[in-house]
Amino acid sequence: MHKPMPEQGRDSDQILSDLEAFKERDPRYKDGRVWSLVYYLDEEHAAFLKDSYHRFACENGLNPGAFKSLKKMETEVISATADILNGTDEVCGVVTSGGTESCLMAVKTYRDMARDQRRVKKPEMIMPTTAHVAWFKASEYFGVKIRLVPLKRDFTPDLKKLKRMINRNTVMILGSAPEYPHGTIDPIEAMGAIARKRNIPLHVDACVGGFILPFMEMNGESLPPWDYRVPGVTSISADIHKYGYAAKGASTITYRNLDYLRYQMFAYQNWPGGVFASSALLGTRPGGAYAAAWGVLQYFGKTGYRKLAQETLEAVNQLKAGIAGIPELEVMGAPQGPLLSFRSVDPAVNIYAVGDQMDAKGWQVNRNQFPAGLHAMVTAQHLRVVEPYLDDLRVAVETVKANPELAKEGGAATYGMMAHVPLRGMVKKKVLEMYSEQYRAGGGELDLAAAAATGGGKGLLDRLVQRYVDHRSRRNAS
Repeated sequence: MHKPMPEQGRDSDQILSDLEAFKERDPRYKDGRVWSLVYYLDEEHAAFLKDSYHRFACENGLNPGAFKSLKKMETEVISATADILNGTDEVCGVVTSGGTESCLMAVKTYRDMARDQRRVKKPEMIMPTTAHVAWFKASEYFGVKIRLVPLKRDFTPDLKKLKRMINRNTVMILGSAPEYPHGTIDPIEAMGAIARKRNIPLHVDACVGGFILPFMEMNGESLPPWDYRVPGVTSISADIHKYGYAAKGASTITYRNLDYLRYQMFAYQNWPGGVFASSALLGTRPGGAYAAAWGVLQYFGKTGYRKLAQETLEAVNQLKAGIAGIPELEVMGAPQGPLLSFRSVDPAVNIYAVGDQMDAKGWQVNRNQFPAGLHAMVTAQHLRVVEPYLDDLRVAVETVKANPELAKEGGAATYGMMAHVPLRGMVKKKVLEMYSEQYRAGGGELDLAAAAATGGGKGLLDRLVQRYVDHRSRRNAS
């Protein structure tokens, strides 16, 4: 049911009080209980971001010739980004609303470039299976077919198979630094050599790593080459609102030179409203995001970011050591940045049930699949909560091991079934069904535990099980 707009305006203090009340059920990110979505340091930093954003809250970056202040800030943000990514003076780009927009723009750019220069009509892009979901969204939006490179046992892409996938329709190759699911940095140097030999653009998705890996390296951490030092790399996306600790939403996409960036631009000359040009996906671009992004780079500088990177890496290393000390668990692959995932190596311990236990203790924990695991995006703020997190994790593992029935309850049951049902199209349909319910007129909520339970005839889990049984029966009969 819709809630109507109030007939009369309300007192501003009451409105602000309501806004604060709305937060009551939100994750406790200020306490370090959230391992994704938010990059929070402290109230002093948050106040600085709010003040910076507020000073340009009404300005619009749509027309770079109008608000020259915003264009100046964007130019300096891109210059600073090119600097830490080891770019030359020719590296150029734009500020975007977030990592997804940056990824979308790369696909649009290389599709149009291949269409113009090589007359490619059926564009394809090649990427590891661990590429961020934003690239699948870009594929669907822009009609660029994905060819997925399988992983080796160490969670790195099989480059022999990548080479065989390249054909005349290939418009780009994608690598990640690091990839989101396991925190592994793809072999960008080797991928760059392949891309350069075949004259195919290579984009590096450093939306996560772009504003922390450079500072880890400055601190002496040994990392493989992944930025513009690799000759085959033609573009990089890097989010400032992640490890740059800017306000949402601020990302960057940069290109090796303007010859690439031109294909990102949109122009229309016959509109009755006048000639129109745009540098990225959005039209209106909030000035506050520019100001907060520019301000935060000035606020920390390289010294400040190096300190944050050091604290983050210390937290990561403590987490790795703590997980290694739990016999039933292991870290997946060889993560080298701020992300990591871990899984169960004990059949008696269902990792999704461990996640449910951690959620119940107030931690917001993300899940992986293929293979099943739990995920952590670590920030400097988490250094102070590593020990309580590990303490709770040990208890969660012991609880699940002693109570195997927990694997058949709540989110563990739903995640487990969704990950193992072979009919992936059916899973997609059910996920969209559940997700879209949140946007029904008047609003709704997503509740995985409720989805797993029976209700309205059969619950989601029951329906998936029945379809799976039917599928196996048909296969056995044939």
